[in-house]
Amino acid sequence: MAGIKPSPARPRSESGNPSTTLRRFSGNGEPVKKAVSQDEKRRTREAEKAEKLMHLVCWGPKLYSSSSSSFSSLDNVIDSMIQRNQDAFREILNSVNPDIVEQVFKPRKRRYIHRDREGNHRQLMKEYFEENYIYLPEYFRRRFKMQRELFLRILNDVKAYDDYFIQKRDAIGRLGLSSIQKMTTAIRILVYGYVVDHCDEYIKIDENTAIETLMTFCKVVIGVYGEEYMRPPNEADIARLLQEGEERGFLGMLGSIDCMHWEWKNCPVTWHGTHKGRSHTPTLILEAVASKDLWIWHTFFRMPGSHNDINVLYHSPVFDSIITGQIPLVNFVMNDYYHTMGYYLVDGTYIPE
Repeated sequence: MAGIKPSPARPRSESGNPSTTLRRFSGNGEPVKKAVSQDEKRRTREAEKAEKLMHLVCWGPKLYSSSSSSFSSLDNVIDSMIQRNQDAFREILNSVNPDIVEQVFKPRKRRYIHRDREGNHRQLMKEYFEENYIYLPEYFRRRFKMQRELFLRILNDVKAYDDYFIQKRDAIGRLGLSSIQKMTTAIRILVYGYVVDHCDEYIKIDENTAIETLMTFCKVVIGVYGEEYMRPPNEADIARLLQEGEERGFLGMLGSIDCMHWEWKNCPVTWHGTHKGRSHTPTLILEAVASKDLWIWHTFFRMPGSHNDINVLYHSPVFDSIITGQIPLVNFVMNDYYHTMGYYLVDGTYIPE
């Protein structure tokens, strides 16, 4: 129609970026460009330059497969890379804020925490191991789950097997952690499930060293006692076990077997129903066979806490060696009957209905 004129097109920026689109405000109606902080633009440019600088310093330029294949060694690649990019590197370095360059290339010191491990060693000795110790033997037994004599015997065997547990001096001549401190750390983690932060506060040992000490202690214990413990008894062991049982009035007894419930603190909620038993808390059952002198040669640990001892015994491999004939025969006479198989003493009897 002749009387109607089309409205002029809305002005747009050359780049087409919506953030720089001209807007019309009320008032005089003149197009005004959206104000952007100059400081923000400058900070963005400085950050981009610093990022490029760090890329060149840390990673270097991109190497294409076609060009890198012509180099015979890594030194030639590095020399060519520096030669091709030194101009770009110098340009970026000169244009970046000196404060940013200083912050990027500022040497970072390793954080050092002074732990009084010497004082902690003296405190441990004063509390448990010196002649006039502070805590009585029953306190040591409750806190370390073993007698002091057994602890010291294991400590001597571990030190003789691996010099990791022998106290040494570091690069500056300062004494490191003592063998008692390292073994105490491993025992506390195994017995109580201590976190490494608690060990750091109590024994003055950092996280990495505590984990390393625990792993080394477990490997050393397996190496030292693996051939004696956690194996089926041989003929000499069976003869000794039968003699111990006969002295106590139990002919043919090979040891005591029992099941104990270990609380599973971090058990998933969906598994609570299958792992709750008489204690009404999620547990896992440990079956073990031990002799009078606490020689443990059989363990079975995986059954949920909702099972009773008979169910655990059905799944246990404790009788597999007898079924397959791998264990020596036991010969004894009781009540005028000749027996060729031994038995285990339990703490209760289940009579089937």
